[in-house]
Amino acid sequence: MNFSKQLLKLNNYIKWNQSYNYQLFNNQKILSYSLLKEQGHCNLNYHLKTSKKEYLIRKFKYHNHREVEFKIQNMAYRKALSSKALILDRPNNLMICEFIEGVVHRYKLNQLELKRLALTLKKLHSIKIQQQPNTLKRNFKFKHKKVYDAFKVIDSFKPEYVLGHNDLHPKNILFGKKIKFIDWEYAGKTDRYFDLVAIIIEFKLNRKDEATFLYTYFSKRRINYKKLETFKVVYRALWREWFGKLDRGQISTI
Repeated sequence: MNFSKQLLKLNNYIKWNQSYNYQLFNNQKILSYSLLKEQGHCNLNYHLKTSKKEYLIRKFKYHNHREVEFKIQNMAYRKALSSKALILDRPNNLMICEFIEGVVHRYKLNQLELKRLALTLKKLHSIKIQQQPNTLKRNFKFKHKKVYDAFKVIDSFKPEYVLGHNDLHPKNILFGKKIKFIDWEYAGKTDRYFDLVAIIIEFKLNRKDEATFLYTYFSKRRINYKKLETFKVVYRALWREWFGKLDRGQISTI
């Protein structure tokens, strides 16, 4: 029996193409296959353990730009910022990645963790990518005066486009010997301040922690606090529109 048929037998959630044989798994025996406790909004995540290795299998709920996600995740992997994406199976709407071991989610960060996270994010933002930048304006369906005014302020400053993760809440950040990011479906070229305010809002940083985080990230560069505050308005409004009231830090009113 080939590997795909074994997986089909183990779990009915994934509709594998039984005629497709993933050569990646040749000569490997399935030891366990289970749904992960922590799940994303756009995927069902499974932990697969074989006789040789462990894998993450992500079953897509939505048809996002998965080819771009696959590419960006491997760009981040080459900088030791993510696991390696191994297979993108579009017909079956799934991705297979290496499983990251020995890591945990943090919901409260101490000073050292804040500094480590700031430097890890700075490393991500240093990766060069050829892509049309997303100004985030097209992501809004509703018109809200505070959001409109926020974009007017943002547009008055020079954009600082970087490769952003764009979904940096605690469940997408893993702390181990190195900090790694997961779930790259929204990643792309955006202003650096969007990821920065994500960390500040999602981890509910107080003034001291926010200062530590920002000073570590920017080092001797000037911090644009007006731009930062307006991006907080945009961030809260965007995630409320996309996901409504979730168990996340950004659900406070705009």
